[in-house]
This record gives sequence, structure tokens and C-alpha cells, in this order.
Amino acid sequence: MPARAALEKARDGVTAEREAMARRLGQALGLEAPDIKAIAGVAAPPASKAWVPVLFASSSMPVATLRAYAAQLELARGVLAFRGLPGGLTKVAPMAKLAAQILRLDAGCEGPACAMRNVQLIVDPLLFRQHGVTRVPALTMISGDPAQPYCEREDDSERGHHLVLGDAALGGLFEEYARLGGKEEVSDAAARIESR
Repeated sequence: MPARAALEKARDGVTAEREAMARRLGQALGLEAPDIKAIAGVAAPPASKAWVPVLFASSSMPVATLRAYAAQLELARGVLAFRGLPGGLTKVAPMAKLAAQILRLDAGCEGPACAMRNVQLIVDPLLFRQHGVTRVPALTMISGDPAQPYCEREDDSERGHHLVLGDAALGGLFEEYARLGGKEEVSDAAARIESR
């Protein structure tokens, strides 16, 4: 009898395991709703507050200056923000050309095979308005994703605590931001630039 009971218990265990595997497979394939309790038990810990450098710029700035900022922003994992498109909203080609000039690793390279810097360029007039930017270059630090489309952003989305104006190297702008009280906000980005 003990052997028969052990065999039955093993069969029940295998059947339960098969059913559980079938449910997980169905959930993975989107055929069944996920087990919310199981998902809640393995949720990732809350992410730390990441501060992203945002450099406000203009197409009227010299391309060499914009290229230098792009190189520094790549190291700092920052974003280059423009208020609008050169030539107006009806013309995208001038902005595409400017973006290519700014982001190409080799300034002399032409065509789609050119290697580009890993820097986000955004056009966001609301970001300029939210931060009161009337002169460029200007730097702020934003918590979260400054490249999120403004139509998807909350009205009370986080804004930078300070705004630093002036045509200086990014490291100098970070120093001034820290002096204004944003030392913690710029510490990671400044360290990435210094470690290069």
C-alpha cells in the first residue's frame, strides 16, 4: 500500500506541474491572463531617481559648438533639446540635415552609413516654456525621461530645479548647477564625463 500511495502522490504532483506549466506557457504566449499574484511577488524593486542632463540649444548656434555638446552629452547620457524646427514645422528636412551634422562621428561623412553619436535630439517647445528658457545654451537636470512626447507627459511632470545659462563646456555647466544646490542631481553625469 505505501508504494501505491507514493505512486498516486507522484502522479498528482506531475499532473499539477503539467497544469502549472501549461498555464505559464499560455500566459507567455498571450493565450491566458497572467497570474497577478505571481507577478506582484516578483516585481522589480523601485528604480532609483535618475537625473538626465538636458541641454537647451538652437539651430542658430554654430554646428561645431553643437557637435562639441553632443560629444559631451553622449558621455553624460544627456539630451539635446530644440524649441522648434529650423524653417518651421512644415519643413522637416532642415532639422534632419542639422541632426545628421551634429550627430555624425566623422563630420566629413555623408550618407546613411555614417556612424552616429548615441544622443537623443528632441524638439519640444513645452519643455522650453516649462523651464523659462529664453537664451541658449542652457542646462537643467530632469528626473525621468525628458524625451517622452509631451502629449504623453503629465501636466505636473518633474522639472529641473535649476537652470544654468552660458556657453561653457558641459563639465563647467555641471559645476555651476552643483553650486546652485544641485550637486546630487549632477553627480552621476559629471562622473561619467570625468571618467573618460
